[in-house]
Amino acid sequence: MSLLFRRSISSMASLKNASKVVCIGRNYADHITELSSARPKQPFFFLKPPSSILLPGEGPVIRPKGVDLHYEVELALIIGKKVKDLEQSDEKGAFDAIESYAMSIDMTARNAQNEAKKKGLPWSISKGFDTFLPISQIIPKSAIPDPHNVEIYLTVNDKVRQNDSTNLMLFQIPRMLSDISKVMTLEKGDIVITGTPKGVGSVVPGDIMRAGIKVGGKEIEEGKIEVGVEESTSTYQFAET
Repeated sequence: MSLLFRRSISSMASLKNASKVVCIGRNYADHITELSSARPKQPFFFLKPPSSILLPGEGPVIRPKGVDLHYEVELALIIGKKVKDLEQSDEKGAFDAIESYAMSIDMTARNAQNEAKKKGLPWSISKGFDTFLPISQIIPKSAIPDPHNVEIYLTVNDKVRQNDSTNLMLFQIPRMLSDISKVMTLEKGDIVITGTPKGVGSVVPGDIMRAGIKVGGKEIEEGKIEVGVEESTSTYQFAET
């Protein structure tokens, strides 16, 4: 086994040691429309637990009983150093804070989320189940010269469901990191996922999701995700709160 390969394994495993996963919500206009949500005036974010991270080869996404399971493909930023009180105008500081990239699928228990919205409850259950964040191999920073101009996509059983450019983001990366860092300090190893474009929908046990990223029309191999869906064998079943 090469030293480079061993280092790659170590880096992937370290993702689960992130102190937090920060998720930008409602960052693509057409996605806001498809979920009949309100357009935010500033970046809107929430957390997923690091225990939701599903590394390549770790197995399927598990659908809890009673859950309407949705996919949301997103570009992920892996933070390389402590970030606190970053100014939005400091673009160099924002990009210097990014160590590398990855692709991710923000799995969501949509019926649980809809209930939370309706009743003013937290979203933690809808986003936080184990396996609810499949992530790709680490993408070297040099492979993505401009993260605001890449194509991200997701297919279900080889049918394209999401395929859009990150140039459609409502809030770009310096604004995201600035707003987050003024609320909670970003630590080395933290993960920020940057929002999903239109096309989200349900998956069921037996489905196969594939996701990835293209730069200038060329696929980045490290960004590929292939993961199946299986039904949970747990006694847990989602029920109305």
